[in-house]
Amino acid sequence: MDFNKITEQSSNYNHLEKMNVNELLTNINNEDKKVALAVEKSIPEIEKLVTEIVSKLNNNGRLFYIGAGTSGRLGILDASECPPTFGVSNDLVIGLIAGGDTAIRKAVENAEDSTTQGWIDLQRKNISKNDVVIGIAASGTTPYVISTLKKCNENNITTGCITMNEGSPLALTAQFPIVCVVGPEFVTGSSRMKAGTAQKLILNMISTSSMILLGKVKGNKMVDMQLSNEKLVKRGTKMIMDELNIDKQTANLLLLKYGSVRNAVNNYNEQ
Repeated sequence: MDFNKITEQSSNYNHLEKMNVNELLTNINNEDKKVALAVEKSIPEIEKLVTEIVSKLNNNGRLFYIGAGTSGRLGILDASECPPTFGVSNDLVIGLIAGGDTAIRKAVENAEDSTTQGWIDLQRKNISKNDVVIGIAASGTTPYVISTLKKCNENNITTGCITMNEGSPLALTAQFPIVCVVGPEFVTGSSRMKAGTAQKLILNMISTSSMILLGKVKGNKMVDMQLSNEKLVKRGTKMIMDELNIDKQTANLLLLKYGSVRNAVNNYNEQ
């Protein structure tokens, strides 16, 4: 590679095995403190991508995350949280990982080296020009991800990426690249650490801001969240109490009757 592969540079620390517990934790934390500042520098790039995502989702499009290893798992995590948090369908934000669902828990040998499987995986989801595909790879060199974005570009499908290496093949391939330079890892090359944390922060920003702009949040409340457990029912009941200035029992009955905070408030106001 003829670019500066920062994710593989040697750690700023040495002789880790000689550090005591407090030194290890303090030094890891010191490195973690750098991540949010690095993400801040990427906000202009993130803004461009989010604007494109919202435009596509408003036109019946979908958002795909595609990655391998830690990067793929983080994409799946973010995608899986969208339906319960924002009440959207399970096929609006979709996470794909090299090696398939098995790779979520266990590494699948050589899966990330395939230059054809990613596009096959997208075709199985009936990928279209209305969709957006974000490739996630800390190194920016993962063949599974790069080859998939290239095929998307050839088929006029919007592409973005999240990577930690400037000038990487992935950054040069994506139409809307996000390059967040977090520096060397505490353990050399362990990109599940700072790189993974940065990816998680950026994914949070992408999905949350997109859903807010799609109208899935009112004020600062998750008014469309799924009532999948007692905690969320209690939270929804409290939201309705505060919004309508009514007692707990009435609010709870409304929530259970109409299935969401938004529907409960709207139907109450229409009475």
